[in-house]
Amino acid sequence: MDFNGIQAKIEAYKQAGKRLFTSSSFQSHSLVLLHILSRVDKSIPVYFINTGYHFPETIQFRDHITALFGLNTIDLKSEVPKFMQRDGEGKLLFASDPDHCCYLNKTQPMDSVLRTFDVWINGVRADQSAVRAAMQTEQAAPYGTVRFHPMLDWSAKMIWEYQKEYNLPRHPLEAKGYVSIGCEPCTRKLDPAMQEREARWYGLNKVECGLHTELISK
Repeated sequence: MDFNGIQAKIEAYKQAGKRLFTSSSFQSHSLVLLHILSRVDKSIPVYFINTGYHFPETIQFRDHITALFGLNTIDLKSEVPKFMQRDGEGKLLFASDPDHCCYLNKTQPMDSVLRTFDVWINGVRADQSAVRAAMQTEQAAPYGTVRFHPMLDWSAKMIWEYQKEYNLPRHPLEAKGYVSIGCEPCTRKLDPAMQEREARWYGLNKVECGLHTELISK
């Protein structure tokens, strides 16, 4: 879907009285959707899921992009304090149960946001994983909401071309060899033998946090 198509769809949602929001991890590839939305409607809330485990560079980059694009960015945090996010042996969950860690820090907080909106504008792309390749541009989500995936048919090449055309900034960790950047304890630099999203949960059979597997109607 090109810029005009995204703009028209958002206008249609708004004319129908729909409450819209988006979410972003503020990685380099995420900026294309954020830049497009800043051209369409800067008032659309941008939820940043602040797990408390992000690299300092990601937080600084989020603040820089928010100011540069004039975004309405909102921090979204877990209601479960970190001292309660431990297993029976006292280990923090990211070390012993990363799926539950993702649930508490990402999926559960976003579930609460879905209850108050009608449309989730989400930047997933089909070329990122098998899970995302099976998605549709518009897809039902919990609580009668709709997931709108305007970037679904965009390729990595299209993302790169848009970044180049508008001279978009790049996440500072990319220069250090990081490509897919999540929480600091789990993220590693990309190895040539790895798929892009495998760097997000190094050494684990895991490429999704739950946002796109649990917060979607199948």
